[in-house]
Formats: sequence, structure tokens, C-alpha cells
Amino acid sequence: MAGVPETRYARDGDHHHIAYQIVGDRGPDLLFVPSPNFPIDLIWDEPTAAAHLNRLASFSRLILTDLLGIGSSDSVPADNPSMQLWTDGLVAVLDAAGSTRASVFAMTEAGLSVMLLAASHPQRVRSLVLASVYACFLRQSDQSFGLPESQLARFNAAFGRDVGTGALVDVLAPSWANDAVRRRWWARSERLAGGPGEWVKAFNVFAHTDVRPMLSSIQAPTLVLRRRGDRHVREGHAHDIARRIPDARLVEFDGDDSVWFAGDADRVLDEVETFLTGQRGAPPSNRVLSTVLFTDIVESTQRAARLGDEAWTSALAEHDRIIERHVAGWRGEVVKFTGDGVLATFDGPARAIECACAIRDAVNDIGLKVRVGLHTGEIEKANGDIHGIAVHVAARIMSLAGPDEVLVSGVIPPLVLGSRLAFTDRGSHQLKGVPDTWPVFAVKDVRA
Repeated sequence: MAGVPETRYARDGDHHHIAYQIVGDRGPDLLFVPSPNFPIDLIWDEPTAAAHLNRLASFSRLILTDLLGIGSSDSVPADNPSMQLWTDGLVAVLDAAGSTRASVFAMTEAGLSVMLLAASHPQRVRSLVLASVYACFLRQSDQSFGLPESQLARFNAAFGRDVGTGALVDVLAPSWANDAVRRRWWARSERLAGGPGEWVKAFNVFAHTDVRPMLSSIQAPTLVLRRRGDRHVREGHAHDIARRIPDARLVEFDGDDSVWFAGDADRVLDEVETFLTGQRGAPPSNRVLSTVLFTDIVESTQRAARLGDEAWTSALAEHDRIIERHVAGWRGEVVKFTGDGVLATFDGPARAIECACAIRDAVNDIGLKVRVGLHTGEIEKANGDIHGIAVHVAARIMSLAGPDEVLVSGVIPPLVLGSRLAFTDRGSHQLKGVPDTWPVFAVKDVRA
């Protein structure tokens, strides 16, 4: 089809290829992340969708991408944390496109990784547009909306049966329901995005992911869009997201299409264009979402007394070298050594956990045992150090750990779904000096 942009590949390190396209050069960078239903190599085959994308490109340098595992991108490797990989892939696309700072526009399920991108890489996100997105699809004890967990199996069975047939048009784009040509295009897009089994597996990750604790860390001006009759992402989701993200604005439209480019899309694009071209963008800030890691050598005072000063100094130096090597290898940053431990940060919780387990095993080889605590939350960087409640939470969780144990806060397990990481519930705890009660989980031995 004439006018289809060239598809290129970004590389996330030396491993994954992420498909992306660039259209136009008439304004600031805009990264558009469609839902998995619409691979970028096929979305241009639908004339209405193509026309609306070209309008986006009329006031931006439009960058489109397939998430890892979708369309022309590489598949998601087995036993890997999808949210972290998807967010890493978005950063890789921005790097490959030469974009240091972009506005980001996401729809439905793609919103999860985009919200994590905005929270963990605030320097890369100028502003944020979220169309029909959710932060936690399943109903929770503290929210009255969302799909009950008891209904998820039935939902997935129907989803697996309908995906790739065109039947999902009736739910996601009812205004197109009677258009046979669009239904065929929709069905083909879903089939080439992935098989029914892959779709159900991916949606299970989407459904069980909870990024609500991360939303307050988003610094970019945010526009939240929804149609009042949306049958997929119900009303409470948009209102909850707009309430949790600072400086967010919610705009609702009439209609029941979940997909923004179906129905009266011109009104949606009017809001998007006004928002993106009239926004100043997020101001520079030292606040960022990070996974904080604390370690501590078990019984360090007794070991120092047994070994003597010279041998203990040598053991500590080897301990520090091991930690520096592993933190760098897992793309983290050592903030400081604490005498008999370390404080480090990571931009992905799965990497932080893998690093923690590797450190534990490596220091065992030199006769030391450590305890480790991790928490994902907002930190403030200043003068080579970090501050904030997330630092205190990670430290307090570490203090609960036993020898060779890696403990994490309750916000981390929903962020590493799809990985080989598994956890044991250690109950809820009141952490000294920290408000509220915090669920704590122990990381099961990844070697097993």
C-alpha cells in the first residue's frame, strides 16, 4: 500500500529487535504505542486508521512501535518479565530514533508499559496521552471497578475463542461492527500479531499487572481520554488514573468505542493536538521511579572480630568488588557502600532481584552471608545520594530478612509477571518509621 512507512529495528542491548517506524518531521517527537491488536506493519492498511495517524504526523515527528512480542518485533523470551522488557524496548526505540525526549501516546493494554516508562525514565517523557488505559484490570479490595478475579478464566476463554476472528470489533469498536471490510482487517491484524494461546498468555500478564503504586511518580503532564460507553475499560479506571497522576486531566467523549481511531476520532485528535502543541512539557526533576536495593553482611561485627582487621579489610574489599561488578552487569548504579553493605538502584525490578540473588550467591563463595531488601518507589537524587520514603522502605524490609534471604515489598511481584521469579508471602509488616502496613514477599531461589 502506498504511503506505508519503512519499518526499522531498534536493538535492546545485543538481544532483542523492536520494530518501529518514523513518519513526518513537523513538530516535537511523538511516540505512539498501539495496543497489541494493531501491528504497525498492518495498521496502515485500514484507511481511516492511516488517515488519523497521518494527522498525528502533521504536528509531530511520529514514531510508531510494536511492543516486544507483537507484530514485527522479536518474540518475548520464555520466563522473562514482560513489563520490564516492554519498557526497555520503548527506551531502545527512542534511542534508535534519535529522540532524547518525546511525548508518548498509548492505547489500552500498551498503557501499562508506557506509564512505567514515564515513571522510571522521566527525562525521556515530555508529556503523556493515555487513551482507554487501565492501571490494574482486575478488581481489588480498594477499588470497586475492574473484572473480578473469579471471572477471569471465563473472560480468557471467550477472548481466546474470539481473537483473530473479528469478533472483538463488537466490544472494542462497536461503531465498526457492521463493516465487513474492517472486520476482516481487524481479524488479520490480530492473527498476525500472535496466536490465540499467545494472546491469552499476554493478557494474563496485562490483567495481573498493577502499576497503581507507580502513578504518583509520573511527572509529565498527562491527558487521559475515554469514551463514556467503553465496554472494555470501564469508567472507574480512567478516573482512578487521573486522580493518581499529578497534573493529569481527564476528557470524556460520547460513544462506546474503546479504540480511539474508531468512531468520532476527530474530536479525540483535536484534544490530543491541542494538548501536545500547547504543552510546555515536564520540567526537569531529580525525582525518578527506581527499584532500591539494600544489602547487609550478616553478623559482620562477629566476623570482623574472628578474622582480625587485616583479613576483614581484605574480605570487605572483595565483597565490594563483587557488588560493583554485579550491579554494573545488571544495569544498576551503586549509590554508596554502607560499611558492611550497599545501597544501589535499578530502573527495572526484575534486574534488581536477579542482581540481588547473584550477589548473595557470589559472596557466599568468599564465606560471607548477606540479607537483601528491595522496594520499587519514587526517589530523589541529590549530590550523589538518594532520598525518599522508598529508601526507608527498602532498608526496613532488608532488616526483616534472614541470612541468604532476598525480601521485596508487595509492589514488586505484579511488576515482574511473566518472569521465572517466584515469591513466598511473608505477611504484612509495620515498618519502623514508615506509615501503613506493608506486604512483604521472599524471593524463591532462582537457581531452583
